[in-house]
Amino acid sequence: MTVDDALRRLQQLLPLAERQRDLDPEFRVAHRAILRFFVEHGRSPESSEISRMAAGREVMEALRALALQDLIVYDAKSERTIGAYPFTSEETPHRLTFGRHSTHAMCAVDALAVSPMFGVEVVIESSCHVTSAPISVRQLGSEILETQPSRDVRVGVLWQSTKGCAAHNLCTEMIFLRGPETASDWQQDDEENKSLFTLPEAIELGARFFVPLVEEPAGAASG
Repeated sequence: MTVDDALRRLQQLLPLAERQRDLDPEFRVAHRAILRFFVEHGRSPESSEISRMAAGREVMEALRALALQDLIVYDAKSERTIGAYPFTSEETPHRLTFGRHSTHAMCAVDALAVSPMFGVEVVIESSCHVTSAPISVRQLGSEILETQPSRDVRVGVLWQSTKGCAAHNLCTEMIFLRGPETASDWQQDDEENKSLFTLPEAIELGARFFVPLVEEPAGAASG
């Protein structure tokens, strides 16, 4: 599968940029602010902090609008925002470190998208989905600075329905694999629904999918 094909398929399953464009301007601004907050603070914002992002709109109204479109993951029990693709405060296999802060990404593609989104150096610490071998990637923008165990690390995607919240299904099956042989073994039982990408391909996929979320479209109202 090419990156173009993968991008189209991912946008069909999880049309985040389209959903963001359809928001009221105040909520669109709030969504971008939540994404920046993760990078600036290494955590999800509290409701009081989101209130300041919502340009005068009631905070629960903003949260409901964003959660309804699966742009954020909101935990009603704790009354907290716990994620905003590509970030999550939940523990996942994909730990991100940037500057003085650390948090988690929802999946392997998400992890590789953060550096292109914000132009910051990111260290990803993860593991092979099949062998549990440690995997690390140090990245600046679309440039791979360092990888372990080698540059032959692959990213696998098992395509499936998002079923309402992609963070807890589709994202769990977008994974790192330690190398071509392991990746081939993983893919062979379902080549129709399992796709493999090199690290540069996965970075391109993540960047093309996520960067529009933090860029104000030309001519759009800023709210």
